[in-house]
This record gives sequence, structure tokens and C-alpha cells, in this order.
Amino acid sequence: MWALVALTLWLAILFGLVSPQLIEDPLAWHRHEMLFGFAGAAIAGFALTAVPNWTGRLPIAGRALAGLSGLWLMGRIVPLTTAGHPVVSALLDGGFHVVLAFVLGREIVRSGNRNLPVVAIIATFGIASTLDRFEMGGVFEFGATGWRGGLALVVMLIALIGGRIVPSFTRNWLASQKFEGRLPAQADRFDLAIMVLGGLALLSWLALPGSLASGWLLLGAGIGHTLRLARWQGWRCASNALVAILHMGYGWLSAGLMLLGLAAFDLVTETLAVHALTTGAIATMILAVMTRATLGHTGRPLAASGITRLSYVLITVAAVARVLAGLAIAPSHALMAVAGAAWCAAFALFLLEYGPMLWSARLNDHRVAGT
Repeated sequence: MWALVALTLWLAILFGLVSPQLIEDPLAWHRHEMLFGFAGAAIAGFALTAVPNWTGRLPIAGRALAGLSGLWLMGRIVPLTTAGHPVVSALLDGGFHVVLAFVLGREIVRSGNRNLPVVAIIATFGIASTLDRFEMGGVFEFGATGWRGGLALVVMLIALIGGRIVPSFTRNWLASQKFEGRLPAQADRFDLAIMVLGGLALLSWLALPGSLASGWLLLGAGIGHTLRLARWQGWRCASNALVAILHMGYGWLSAGLMLLGLAAFDLVTETLAVHALTTGAIATMILAVMTRATLGHTGRPLAASGITRLSYVLITVAAVARVLAGLAIAPSHALMAVAGAAWCAAFALFLLEYGPMLWSARLNDHRVAGT
């Protein structure tokens, strides 16, 4: 829902339908809400769903879950009100992910699970959100470290979690189709090397943005992730939209890193590269994981409906249009309007189809089987 609300408000300001004075520094607000509000909520949803599976413990529910949701919502609303003091807004906004990391970390430690790095990323993401809010409010100057750091962390999270689920789901589907060739392998030293290279490239982008060293590292990381993606044989999954869209999302990550590298050589703008990572990789992966997880956790068959496929097409149109808008090959405002409309339509379709699934009881196994 926030994907719709936040972007609609941004588009209304961008196209002069409402006064830009409605929000102090609308561009910074848009960037922050898309990254820490929208993507931050999706990360929380993924983690709260995944950790019980990782640990075998009960999920966070009841008052604890309501409290977390309320903290996230306050982080969205308070900065828009007269009571939204920069320090208060920053602590509320970043505090959500820090508290979430503490809650999840407690579950992982008690179970002896190995996924503490994911919790560390979530906690650091909360700190990055706080830094960005401080900078937005003029409290401190961090040289854009907040939003850059937040984006780098989400990219690393996609590389980490995507590196597990994309080949796994691909392998499972190919095996179900009696595929006789070589199946995608589990992560090995090659994958680890690409992860390390990607991390170093993003660190160089944070420490030395626009430098030739960061440019070469980012290009190398993008190529490395492309090779990693090729090992997962996504072209064999074109007939399964739920799997194919995961490959598409990871492909945007590779493209975004390479574009970010090219931006260091002034061949493209950094804004173009950032939108390839955000509207492309992050939004596509969020939609892909949300649809698949909702079907699985509500007891439904893992099959993409026509509405789901259309939402995948629309989010891809949104990403392509927004990236093309940065190339100045067509009127940028027209392309941004197309991107905004496609984005809103994609998430509206998700709400239309998956909202009722999430608001109702899980289907019984006999209903799923159609008996």
C-alpha cells in the first residue's frame, strides 16, 4: 500500500498537481520513502516470515507484531506532521529496523541458526535510515552516506538471499519437469568470490563515489553477478512466471551495478543507475517474493495467474521506462509518467489479488487439492 501512496504523492508533486511545499525537500523524501519505507517494510515482512522457517520457532505475532507495525507507521507519518522534529523522526524511522533486528536476532541466537548476518544487515539498515533522516532534517551532514548505505545494504541482501532462493527454486522446478541436464548447483567458492567483489565495489562507491577505482570495481561486480545468474539457467524457466521473474529481478541487480560503474566514467548519470537498482532490482524482487510467498503460506498452488503475470509485466515496464527517462532519448517527463503509472498498476494488482488471500484464513489442504 505504501508503494502506491508514497509514489502517488511524489508524482503529484513532480507534475505540479499539489504544492511542493507540502513536503520539505520532496526529492529527499521520495528517495527515503521508496528505500526505507517501502523496501524497508518488504525486508521486514520477508524476515518475519523467513526466521520462523529458519529457526523452527513460533513467528512474531500478536502485540509484538502490532507494536512493530505501529513503529513503522509512525516513521512514515510523524515526519509529515508539525510534530515531526528531525531527531524524533530519525529515531522512530531507524528505530523500527533496529528493534526488528533485536527481536529477530534473539530468535536466531536461541535456535543456534546461522543467519545472523541477515540480522546485522537489517540493524545497519536502520542506522542508515537514521543517518538519512538526520541529513534530511539538517541536523548533521553525512555526504549522502545514509541513503547510499541503505541502497548498498539492500543490494547485498538481494545478492545474499537471491543467491539462495533463485537457484533453489529453479532447481526444484526443473527437477519437477524431469529435466535431464545439469541442474543449478548450490553456492560455491565462485559465488562467495562474487559476493566479496560486490561488497568491495559497494564500499568503494560509499567511500569514493565517482572514482575510477569504484567504477572498475562496480563494472567487475556487475559482470560477476551476470555470470552468477547465467549459472542458474533462467532461460529454461520462461514458462514458469514465478521463477522467471526472480531471474529478471536478479538481472536488474547485475545491470544496475554495471550502470553504476559506467556513471563513474560519466557515461550515464548516477540517477539512471540508482533507478535500475531500485525500480528494477529491488521492486521486481519484492513483487516476485511477495507473490510466491503469499501463495505458499496461504496454502495455494504455486502458479501465477493472469493478474500476477500482468503485474510482472507492469513492474518491468516501470523499470525500463524509468531507466530510459535518464538517457534523454525521449521526453523524460512522459517516460516518468509511464513508469509511475505502470508501478502503481503493478502494486494495485497485487493488492487486488493477494490482499484477500492475506486477510483470510489459510486454505485447507483438501481445498488446495480440489477434493
